[in-house]
Amino acid sequence: MNESISILKGIHPGAILERELKKKNLKQGPFALSLNEYPQTINAIIKGKRDMNLGLSLKIEERLEMEEGFLMTLQLHYDIKKQKQSFSTFNHPDLSLIRPVIFWDTQIDKIDWEKQKLAVIKRIFERGNEEEKQEIIRFYGLETVQSVIGKLK
Repeated sequence: MNESISILKGIHPGAILERELKKKNLKQGPFALSLNEYPQTINAIIKGKRDMNLGLSLKIEERLEMEEGFLMTLQLHYDIKKQKQSFSTFNHPDLSLIRPVIFWDTQIDKIDWEKQKLAVIKRIFERGNEEEKQEIIRFYGLETVQSVIGKLK
């Protein structure tokens, strides 16, 4: 389980549940009813709108023949990721220094600055001014930026 968890850390358990149901060719509604749960509950978990709880995770794991505690472990890692993001006030560059027009095709406040760092660095260094480039270097670090810029050449 340790290897599986490290690969899946930060993913909502609903995504894994959805994958398992598809793999076993099970529909959400009948599956939920077989657990004596409301179909809306399973759907909300799959969409990531509701967290997994211990009782439900045990029922699901037993029915799908998954390792006991797997879904709750995923939920815990997902909760840790969310909490760390909320603690971090420096989880994005200083947006007052970056023109929103550079990210015309997306909402700048919705960017996951860590997961999309390659695209962000590439875009800033293709279209940004010197101040924007310096802010990206400050945020990601010179070594990270140089490694990405090296891939562009």
